[in-house]
Amino acid sequence: MSLTLDQVHRIAHLARLDISAAEAEKTRNELNDIFDLIEQMQAVDTRGVEPMAHAQDVAQRLRQDVVTESDQRDAFQKVAPEVEAGLYLVPKVIE
Repeated sequence: MSLTLDQVHRIAHLARLDISAAEAEKTRNELNDIFDLIEQMQAVDTRGVEPMAHAQDVAQRLRQDVVTESDQRDAFQKVAPEVEAGLYLVPKVIE
């Protein structure tokens, strides 16, 4: 698939971009290069290739899910400007 200059100008118009003829030509060439790369990638036979989440076969080290800090909510709320029912009250910004 390759784009024409008319198509590039139409895309620019839809995107509300004002581009010159030189910019349109450059953009057309860049987009056509991208489309060529996509066609090359789609031409590769990937049947039998297992999808992978990472390029290397690595695993995360796991740790125990334990609480390591004490609950300091009351101490933090004592210094807050306004608190109600355990929630921080902030000024209204949207009228």
